[in-house]
Amino acid sequence: MVYHFFLRSFRIFLLPLSLLYWLIVFFRNWLFDKQLLRTAQFGMPLITVGNLAVGGTGKSPLIEYLASLLHSEFKVAALSRGYRRRTRGYALASATSTALEIGDEPLALYRKFPNIGVAVGEERLLAIPELLHDRPETEVILLDDAFQHRSIEAGLSILLTEYANLFTRDFYLPTGDLRDLKSRYKAATMLLVTKCPVTLTELQRSSIIKELAPVAGQTVYFTTIAYGAPYHLTSREKYALTGKEEVLLVTGISNPRPLKHFIETHSVTYQQLSYRDHHIFTIEDFKDIMAEFEQLSSGNRILVTTEKDAVRLEKFSAEIASLPWYVLPIEHRFLFDQKDQFDQQILTFIKNFQRPSLLYGKEKQ
Repeated sequence: MVYHFFLRSFRIFLLPLSLLYWLIVFFRNWLFDKQLLRTAQFGMPLITVGNLAVGGTGKSPLIEYLASLLHSEFKVAALSRGYRRRTRGYALASATSTALEIGDEPLALYRKFPNIGVAVGEERLLAIPELLHDRPETEVILLDDAFQHRSIEAGLSILLTEYANLFTRDFYLPTGDLRDLKSRYKAATMLLVTKCPVTLTELQRSSIIKELAPVAGQTVYFTTIAYGAPYHLTSREKYALTGKEEVLLVTGISNPRPLKHFIETHSVTYQQLSYRDHHIFTIEDFKDIMAEFEQLSSGNRILVTTEKDAVRLEKFSAEIASLPWYVLPIEHRFLFDQKDQFDQQILTFIKNFQRPSLLYGKEKQ
């Protein structure tokens, strides 16, 4: 807590840089608004999941949710940047792909849904035609973290904002976490307030909606974080937490607070080893983890990590196979009985999509 206080205090001194950053972002958006920079359309339903701020708002779990919702009815593909991978350019996930080649989140998605096309590419505008070449049967494309990529116009866009750090209360980088204009929220089809407390009241919900000020036709949804049953990192065998374990939590994610709270309430005691977001684990890291694990005093000790951390730890599968090392899946759970409404809005968009006469790469005039 002291560390975060001093970090936030220090960022205040970076205000001049934030004003410069705002000016650059404003000018870039102005160029798109005046059509001096062009926006391309594609002849199929594109669904963008993104946010205005850096950091973890739950984009990857929402991509997984959409994939789960759609993959049995449509030919689905997903495209992301593949953050922190060691390769560049376009790549399509395969059974032999690694986190170093395509990134941890795309690999985790492919492992869960091997029947959908999962691809990565920094330039989405160039990557989409390549994806369609590789997977010509594709009917829907999910664009991960692409809300700020205005070179592509998606038919439906979902803008996420975290309950504890709504974009309305944030400021621009580097003083705050915003990487795009606050006013850009108006371009989203729907707003999704994530990581809400389960006890969120109707009064609180109304207050947040009023603060977000949705434009006409824009729906606001609320979700909370839900954790599934842990499973072993290598054998995939399910494990039931009893609340009597001593846990070593190993994480390399941008916002581990909800996970820490969950582990704290489902264990006797826990220790945590934190790494930067998308950290590539080394042999030295693995030795440090093992040394920390050996210091746990309980006979009922386990290691816990996230799904996207797990794919970066697979290189140590031989060593992990004999360890009580479990993966904790995460998902969005809708509040206020909004799940059916959300699902129906997604399905209606796809089924009613009007395809332009020119299929791929049609520029918006």
